[in-house]
Amino acid sequence: MKQLLCLILTLFSSPLWAQEQFPKLAGHVGIAHSIITVSEGSTTGNFGGSYSVGFPVAINIWKTEKVGFSFEVIPSIRSENGSHKMNNFTFHPGILYRLGKGYTFAGRAAFETSGRYGLTPVFNKVLKRNKFSNYYLAIPIPIRFGNDRPASVNLTVQLGIAF
Repeated sequence: MKQLLCLILTLFSSPLWAQEQFPKLAGHVGIAHSIITVSEGSTTGNFGGSYSVGFPVAINIWKTEKVGFSFEVIPSIRSENGSHKMNNFTFHPGILYRLGKGYTFAGRAAFETSGRYGLTPVFNKVLKRNKFSNYYLAIPIPIRFGNDRPASVNLTVQLGIAF
């Protein structure tokens, strides 16, 4: 009887069930709006003669509570002169690092179908936690090279849901 009581207490103790198990699979989807791009000393806004929007989707594998790997892809749509089309697809693998208090840093490599490549540091903040999902705000800063174009730096705002 004593052994049965110990087994029941072990199985139903809350600390045992409250612990996260690693590795842990997660993901996110969102919408990313470019704000401004700086290249060769000039700046270009996203809301002038054209508009581009991206739709990031990722699978994240958390190795520990603080460190993980992310496999993100971003199809982008561009609207210009009354026409719109998918104009780019970004393969965006990276390392995730939780900074605490809802903040996460992602260091991503970037490979685009436009022929550009580079790095994207991303600063992320959880805005609202739910039982099975989180709403987040992220600030990606794409740095791009290649395709016979000058280097560029962009400021982007991304909103989404992580699960």
